[in-house]
Amino acid sequence: MEDGQILDLYWARSERAIAETAAKYGGYCYSIAIHILTNNEDAEESVNDTYLAAWNAIPPRRPNLSAAFLGKITRHLSIDRWRSRSAFKRGGGEMVLALEELDGCVGGETAEDAFDRRELGRSVNRFLDTLDEPERSVFLCRYWYLDSVAETAERFGFSESKVKSMLMRTRGKLKKHLEKEGLV
Repeated sequence: MEDGQILDLYWARSERAIAETAAKYGGYCYSIAIHILTNNEDAEESVNDTYLAAWNAIPPRRPNLSAAFLGKITRHLSIDRWRSRSAFKRGGGEMVLALEELDGCVGGETAEDAFDRRELGRSVNRFLDTLDEPERSVFLCRYWYLDSVAETAERFGFSESKVKSMLMRTRGKLKKHLEKEGLV
């Protein structure tokens, strides 16, 4: 079913909207959630919470890109769930590793706090616009979708060492960019 038809179901308040959303975007949302939470039950709950949040947001909102809209909701809900369950006590998975890698770029505060700041988000988006496609995609896979280095390497057909090297160079560029913009 096309996105417009699914949105029409939400606007009509048809419960079928949830089923169609799950059929089209369930795997996508689950992939985001599991990379953050590393726990099947928590990931499934976040995905179900995503459907509820979409139900509550549509109407009055009518998003243009359902994948981006649902992915953002899933990511935020999953991060909130991760924070609330105290991930450091449970091992944390890729979320902890990815945030630790970014800590060096954003100065004295934690990467979590820094990314919550709207101005920093805008600056990072400007930075991403300066990167070539493979570099930007690898960066986003690691730090937005929280894919492991191994998963990212497999996706792009790179060695793990090449991905690590790309990420290290990109973090260096990001730090210089943030310093230049006065955000670090």
